[in-house]
Amino acid sequence: MNMRRTKIIFTLGPATESEEMLSKLIEGGADIVRLNMAHASHDWTRMIIKRIRSVSAKVSRDVAIMMDIKGPEIRTGDLAVPIELQPGEIFDFTVRPGGQRDSAEEIRSVDVNYKDLLNDINVGDTVLVDSGLIRLEVLQKDNAHIRCRVLIPGELKSRRHINLPGVKVNLPSFTEKDRGDATVGIEEGIDFLALSFVREASDITNLREFLAERKSGARIIAKIEDQSAIANLDEIVRACDALMVARGDLGIECPFEDLPVIQRRAVKACISEGKPVIIATHMLESMISQPVPTRAEITDVANAVYEQADCVMLSGETTVGKYPLECVQMLDKIARRIEVEEDPGRGPASVFTPEKMKVLHSAVVLANELPNSKIVTFTRLGFMAGGLAALRPVRSPILAFTPVPETFRQLRIMRSVEPILMPFAAEPADTIEDAMGWLRRMGYVSPGDKLIIATDIVVQDRLVDSIQLRTVR
Repeated sequence: MNMRRTKIIFTLGPATESEEMLSKLIEGGADIVRLNMAHASHDWTRMIIKRIRSVSAKVSRDVAIMMDIKGPEIRTGDLAVPIELQPGEIFDFTVRPGGQRDSAEEIRSVDVNYKDLLNDINVGDTVLVDSGLIRLEVLQKDNAHIRCRVLIPGELKSRRHINLPGVKVNLPSFTEKDRGDATVGIEEGIDFLALSFVREASDITNLREFLAERKSGARIIAKIEDQSAIANLDEIVRACDALMVARGDLGIECPFEDLPVIQRRAVKACISEGKPVIIATHMLESMISQPVPTRAEITDVANAVYEQADCVMLSGETTVGKYPLECVQMLDKIARRIEVEEDPGRGPASVFTPEKMKVLHSAVVLANELPNSKIVTFTRLGFMAGGLAALRPVRSPILAFTPVPETFRQLRIMRSVEPILMPFAAEPADTIEDAMGWLRRMGYVSPGDKLIIATDIVVQDRLVDSIQLRTVR
């Protein structure tokens, strides 16, 4: 069975929320469904999670569900008509409506939804509006306004997103809206919770406490989207369960030429810590309206696979795009082709003990050397499978058996891992035999295949990590 190692995440939206399209996408190879809570009501969220679970059961392929909560954001207010900003124009952001201006001259302005922005921003800072299309420089500030000069002009519309490169904004990472959304997700059994605009490890710690209080087993995905996150990347990787390189805001907050460097560094940091990493945003953007991607987009996806990222993610392509199924198929096709060209796996992940790493590393080395080999492992929490995935086996899939439904779905995020839900027997040896039978019945293995079994066995009343090599008869 030819398995794709790179996992595919798609974002649900009007173009993909029907049962028919969900079935096609799941059967087409999608591994994780992302719910973007910036555009979702609680009623819709409950309904769509039930629909995803129902469709997964009908097509006999369980996918994981990721809830992506909105996080803190700064936006402009409503405008009766758009404002066409001119080069060099003096323009005000009104932080506290009704406040007196220092100048009596007539200056155009727009409200901003974050009142403490006056305390965070300084003269000389840059303000980017509407995905960086409009650029302004801060000239001065008073008790209610931030006065700027327009550097790059453009049409300013209502409720446009504001980015402040290099500015530490003191908004909480986990807002009241996020708490409400996350509570709904926990009640409906989501598998992953993606936290937006993570700036430091404590943001993740706070969310983990929230989840623990509600007895949720959801894994935390940290989205890195600004310069603070880059400065604290290593501690964020250690604190989270998985990382998302959110290239939309990240590409606005950081110099364009730094973005590929940040992406590569993030992937390497995650592999070294045994944490899954997702590359997101603008993967196949042109396919929102066109049936085929650009050559540059093909190369971008290929680079993410060459870097050995765990997942690639679709956003607008599958929420409002005309060709959502074709986008998933395109990612599948590119990933499969590039995976043939990959180099041997990376070094061992530092989070595992030296003794366990010797076992895991030996299993992967053996798999890389043996033709027609597959790695088999057994896990309740995903720890063993995660260690093997972090070592990036070249050709061999990791067949990870687990008796826990939540772990089964959460293994969907790990590169090269094919999760299999199966009850464990009381004795490890019996569990292995049950797994061998399952693999033969389901056609996962053929006579002559080599199985490298990385597991633990009972030796003198204690569990010992071990490797077994079996040939399928």
